[in-house]
Amino acid sequence: MSSAGAAAAAAAERKRRIEEEEMTTYTPQDLSGEWEFKILRSMTGAFKNPQRLKEILEQERQAGWEFVEKFDNDRIRLKRPASARIEDASRSIDPYRSYVGPSEGQFAFMIVAGVIGVIAVFGLIVAVVVNSH
Repeated sequence: MSSAGAAAAAAAERKRRIEEEEMTTYTPQDLSGEWEFKILRSMTGAFKNPQRLKEILEQERQAGWEFVEKFDNDRIRLKRPASARIEDASRSIDPYRSYVGPSEGQFAFMIVAGVIGVIAVFGLIVAVVVNSH
């Protein structure tokens, strides 16, 4: 990735974090109570599909998380009582996962690998055509 591309990605990440902080308001009861909050992300827009969202929320409920709000097709906010931590060691999912599906890094790797694969296939096709003449 070029330095300009890296700078643009970093700027987009900062913008998203600031946006999430501004969108995430808490009541005095939220802050005075024994609650934990998290934002669950999807790089593939998994929260757009109502059935998929329902499945994900059911998985999160197993770790004590409750749905608070949907920011967009890529982000939802959840909360759970802090007392739910007691059972975390016996859970079948990571209660603190922050991504459904690939993370940003994994997604970027998949895109780069795909582009390299397409370039390699194109190069092979060109090589075969050139060698056949």
